Amino acid sequence: MKNVTIVITTALFVACASLQPRLPLNPASAVITADDLLKHIKILASDEFEGRLPGTRGEEKTVAYLTEQFKELGLEPGNPDGSYVQNVPLVGINGTPSAELKVAGRKQPFKLHKDYIAVTTQFKPSVSVKDSEVVFVGYGIQAPEYGWDDYKGLDVRGKTLVMLINDPAGDEALFKGKAMTYYGRWTYKYEIAARLGAAAAIIVHEDGPAGYPWAVVDNGSTGEQFELATADKNAGNVPVQAWITRDKAVQLFKADGVDFETLKQEAQSADFVPTLLDAKVSFNIRNKVRHVQSRNVVARLPGSDPKLADEHLIYTAHWDHLGRDRKLKGDPIYNGAVDNASGTAGLLELADAFTELTPAPKRSILFLAVTAEEQGLLGSAHYAANPLYPLTKTVGVINMDSLNPWGPTREMQAIGYGQNTLEDVLTEVAASQGRVVVGDTQTEKGFYYRSDQFNFAKQGVPALYADGGNDVIGKPAGWGAEKGKEFTRNDYHKPSDEVKLDWDLSGAAQDMQLLFEVGLRVADTADVPVWKAGSEFKAIREKSLAK
Repeated sequence: MKNVTIVITTALFVACASLQPRLPLNPASAVITADDLLKHIKILASDEFEGRLPGTRGEEKTVAYLTEQFKELGLEPGNPDGSYVQNVPLVGINGTPSAELKVAGRKQPFKLHKDYIAVTTQFKPSVSVKDSEVVFVGYGIQAPEYGWDDYKGLDVRGKTLVMLINDPAGDEALFKGKAMTYYGRWTYKYEIAARLGAAAAIIVHEDGPAGYPWAVVDNGSTGEQFELATADKNAGNVPVQAWITRDKAVQLFKADGVDFETLKQEAQSADFVPTLLDAKVSFNIRNKVRHVQSRNVVARLPGSDPKLADEHLIYTAHWDHLGRDRKLKGDPIYNGAVDNASGTAGLLELADAFTELTPAPKRSILFLAVTAEEQGLLGSAHYAANPLYPLTKTVGVINMDSLNPWGPTREMQAIGYGQNTLEDVLTEVAASQGRVVVGDTQTEKGFYYRSDQFNFAKQGVPALYADGGNDVIGKPAGWGAEKGKEFTRNDYHKPSDEVKLDWDLSGAAQDMQLLFEVGLRVADTADVPVWKAGSEFKAIREKSLAK
C-alpha cells in the first residue's frame, strides 16, 4: 500500500539547486513523453484488463501486453530460460469470516466491514478460534536493540493480541523518532504474533498512523487474497489476521472499564505492561483455496562491456491491482490507473529509451514488472528469493509506484531518504533539470517498507524508491499536496482510480527522464551504489558480498 501525497519544497532547496552544475541529459531520454505514458496507462487501466488481478483474465491480458511491448522494443527475454516471464506460484484464498466478541461475558456488536475485517493466510478449508482471551500488547514490538519488549514475558499462546499500528514516536533515540521502522508495519505485527504462538492478531486502525483510510483496509481484504505457495501451507502463520476500527477499539476498552487513550499513551513507554482484558473473541473463516501460477514479466538489455555485462541494474514496477468486485453496484472494476498502470507505463517508456542507446550501457539493464504487490509485495519477494541473476551482481534497484499525474514539479522525493548513494545520483541528475531532491515528510507512514524495492533492500541490494514532487509549477502553493490528499481520500484502492481528464503527465515524463539518466549513470560508472552509514541494510549487503 502507498500514498501519493508528497512533500512541499522550500525556496531554499530551489536556490541550492541553482548552484549545482547542470549536465545535459542523454538525448535518448527524449523518447519518454506524456503522450506515450498516457497511451500505455489507458490500455492497462481499461475495463478490458479487468483490474489486473493475478490469476484472472486480467493477468493474461497484462502479461501478453507487456511481453509484446518488450519484444517490439527488441529486448531480450529476461529469463535465462528464454522466456519473458518468471513463474510465481501463488495460492488464492477467498475467505468468508464471521466473529463474535464478548466483554465481561456480554456479547458486543461486531459487524464485518463496519467494525472489523478478518482473514487467514493458512491454506485450509476453514480456520477457527474459539473464545480466545484478549490482551492489549501496545505496539506489539520486541526490539532488543532498543531495549523494548511489549510482552514482558507474558505467555500469549492461544490468545488474541490487540496491537496499535505504527511504532512508538517521540524520542529520536528510539525507533527513529517520528519515522516508521519495520516494527511499525502491519506485516511485522502478524509475524511477531505467529512467532509467539498467538491465536489471532487484531490491529487497531487509525487513519493517520496507518497512512490510509479504513476503506483501504476493507477493500484490500475483500475477495480473493494471495500468498506465495509454501511447503507448509503457511501453517506457521498466525491463524487469524484482523483489523478493527479505532471506534470499535474505544468501545471494546470502555466496555471493560478501560480508557483506550490512556493505554495508548502508556504504550509509548518501554515500561508498558500488557493488559489482559475481560474479553473473549471467536473467529470462523471458511475458505475457498486454489493454486495460481502468476508471473513476473522480465526483459533484458545486455551490457556492452564484457567485463561488466554480468552485473545488472533493475527497474521495477508492479503491474497488478485489485481486479473486480462483482458485489459492487455500478462500476465493479478497480482499474488502478495511477496505482500502478502509471508506474508500469513508466517502466515501458524507460525500456524504450534504453533501446535508443548506441552503444548500450556497460552494465546490463533488467526491466521487471512484478505481480501481486497489492497482496503483500509477493512478486518482488519471489524474485528476491529466487533471483534470475545473482543479487551480489545486482548493483541497484529503482522502483516506480504511482507516478505524478498533475504536472511538472520543482522537486522529486526520495522515499526513506538517507538510505543509499542512489539518492546522491538522483540529486545530481535532478540538478541538471533545475530541480531538487527532498525526503518524504510523512516518514511516520513508512512508505519505504510499502513497495517492491523493500524486498531487494532486505536482501542487501541498494534500492531507490523515488516519487513525484508536490510543488507543481504554475500552481498555487499547496495545490499539489491537496491533489495528493484528494487521490488518497477519493480514489486510492477504489474503482474511481481511472484516467482523469485533468491529468497532466508532462511531470511524470520528466520524472522518468530523470530516472533514466540515474540508471544510465549507474550502469556506466565504475563505482557502484552502497548503503549509507546508519542504514539497517548496510550490514546485510556487506555480509553478502564478503561470501
